[in-house]
Amino acid sequence: MRPNDRTTAHRSTGRERRPGRAAAAVLCGAALCCSAPALSAAPALAAAAHPGDAAWPVLPARDGWASAGGGTTGGADADAAHVFTVRTRGELVRALGDGDPTPRVIRVAGTIDANTDDRGRPLDCADYATDGYSREGYLKAYDPATWGREELPSGPMEEARAASAARQAERVKLSVGPNTTILGTGRNPRLLGGTLQIKGVDNVVVRELTFEDAYDCFPQWDPTDGADGAWNSEYDNLVVHGSTHVWVDHNTFTDGRRPDSGQPHYFGQLFQQHDGELDVVRGADLVTVSWNVFADHDKTVLIGNSDSAGDTDRGRLRVTMHHNLFRDIVERAPRVRFGQVDVYNNHHVVPASGYAYSWGVGVESRLYVEANAVTLPTPVDPAQVIKGWKGTVLTERNNRVNGSLTDLLGLHNAAVPEEELGDDVGWRPVLRTRVDHPRLVPHIVEEGAGAGRG
Repeated sequence: MRPNDRTTAHRSTGRERRPGRAAAAVLCGAALCCSAPALSAAPALAAAAHPGDAAWPVLPARDGWASAGGGTTGGADADAAHVFTVRTRGELVRALGDGDPTPRVIRVAGTIDANTDDRGRPLDCADYATDGYSREGYLKAYDPATWGREELPSGPMEEARAASAARQAERVKLSVGPNTTILGTGRNPRLLGGTLQIKGVDNVVVRELTFEDAYDCFPQWDPTDGADGAWNSEYDNLVVHGSTHVWVDHNTFTDGRRPDSGQPHYFGQLFQQHDGELDVVRGADLVTVSWNVFADHDKTVLIGNSDSAGDTDRGRLRVTMHHNLFRDIVERAPRVRFGQVDVYNNHHVVPASGYAYSWGVGVESRLYVEANAVTLPTPVDPAQVIKGWKGTVLTERNNRVNGSLTDLLGLHNAAVPEEELGDDVGWRPVLRTRVDHPRLVPHIVEEGAGAGRG
């Protein structure tokens, strides 16, 4: 049984239009916001009317940062000629419109495999390899026993790897234009092996999709990464890059058919073919991430990609994350630099082994963490939930571990005094439709989060 209207904020048959971009917005400034609202019933999800009596979801008022500055409606104003149902990569690419700002709704039906050619035939890593690249040749060329550990790979085989990677990128990177809604429909709508790129645009909605296995055929070996080197890959499932007013809601993100546990190790390190599940980077702003499932992954959600990106990111990267399920996630749930990020009413189900942390406090971050639930197995120390990454402050309030109210910030500061964090980030969220009691969050999120639950 799913939660009823008193405990969910994601169902409606109502109608709401977004005010014009010039309309006054309820915005929290760079320094301070007003007090957070008290516990309250949830408003209904807004919907816009369209030709043929179709209705497309728009973000409710006050539902996180993406509701500020005029709100987020995606393609809700699309006319009948710009409503598409797509079943193949080719159909999806055509429907995306190559940056055309005309409002559009793209309904994804079934599985779309990004690793297919223009005729829909499957492609594998061998089809992308060029200029003499082979994994065996690459491993031989850059074996630390002969190449050493002081320099990045260079020369013909690394150039071949880069050229091969570029060929795959042409297939799997799918660019989303402004004023677009991408909406899963029917049974198990899924983007397999692809990465949606929301880059430099405004007003996008992505709902009801499963993102599975955005894998890199050609990871690069970096012998200088950490003490033992590492394999680094491309392709997050979903990237919000320099974009504004983006709503990511009721999706499922998973490695699916290609879990890290099944991948080989080379040079003593996992041959990592996955990057993140969601990145919000390079000046992106006004983003709401709600009711998603992030599952079975290592580096999961990154907000702010570089310690040196202050000129681009300072005053931006305002993101709300609520009612998401993080299940068996190693780290970055999320990791934040610079941004004012509101993290509330999420459920973190921590793995018994391999866990690193959940909330990463990076450079100049202002992370407000409230009323979340953490399910922690016995071997894991609750002091691990927070990790300092050159950040200085974190507001952490009313979070529960295995049902008990727990001072996670205090535990972190006591366990890792060299990473001691202050407790006042200097702002309080106001853009919340409701806040559930953290004791209820595991049930509410388990019943309501993920693709097919909206």
